[in-house]
Amino acid sequence: MSQMIGVAAPSAKPIVRTGALRSRIFKAAVFVILSVLFVTQLYPLLWLLIYSLKNNEEILSGSFFSLPASPQWNNFTDAIASGNYFKYLANSLLVTTVTMLGVLLLSALASFAISRFKWRYGGAVMVLFLVGMMIPMQATLLPLMIIFKNIDILNTHLSIILPYIAFQTPIAVFILSGFMRSIPHEIEESAIVDGAGVFRIFRSIILPVSVPPMMTVCILTFINIWNEYIMASTFISSEGLKTLPFGVYSFVSQYSVNYGAIGAFLVLGALPVVIIYFLLADKITKGMVAGAVKG
Repeated sequence: MSQMIGVAAPSAKPIVRTGALRSRIFKAAVFVILSVLFVTQLYPLLWLLIYSLKNNEEILSGSFFSLPASPQWNNFTDAIASGNYFKYLANSLLVTTVTMLGVLLLSALASFAISRFKWRYGGAVMVLFLVGMMIPMQATLLPLMIIFKNIDILNTHLSIILPYIAFQTPIAVFILSGFMRSIPHEIEESAIVDGAGVFRIFRSIILPVSVPPMMTVCILTFINIWNEYIMASTFISSEGLKTLPFGVYSFVSQYSVNYGAIGAFLVLGALPVVIIYFLLADKITKGMVAGAVKG
């Protein structure tokens, strides 16, 4: 017995050491990959900040990676004053907020109907939403322009809010329906026994439980709509209705371009998205995981 133990012991040690070595190599590889991804994602933001502090001579000299000799903080004052920053910011906040509310309302109701009720066309409706995720926005510009012109809402905020809601709702339904399927039906049965109706169940039970994926929907909608330009430039022509991306053109004239002010305006425009994303990034992950794993 002692001889068998003495023979087996030496062969077990290399296996343990090999497993530990592989684990360390794997962790090191993951760390290197994540570090590279972090740098590649963070560097454009740092480069844009440096770019916004340069004057035209430094920018046009081709020294893209050098620090500014003298930071041009006046680029930010020019961006705010000449770029109509606050007016465009207010328009973007209005459009984005109304879009988020519309997406939340429609997607929550549709997801509730698809995931919590058994009806003949539930699967077909879900497939229809999934097909909507594959339609490119650019393919709808001409038909939507004709429709909006005929119903006299072209060149209004409504002409971009409606398409935004339509294009953001499918992914929201995909996330929310996956989460709502995981909610136990016993909760609804207990509420029905107590006399609760469908809308009370939706308002008092389903919505409070679905807060994490709904937060994910809000953040994703905000990020996707905030800097959208193609549809806004097609349907909006009035200066007083334009959103934040249009402010860049305030610094482009026939004979000159203020590149530093453009960089400063881009920094100011991206700042709300960056702040919201860093503050609520964990909620995006939790909401996506909840919908994917439980659904």
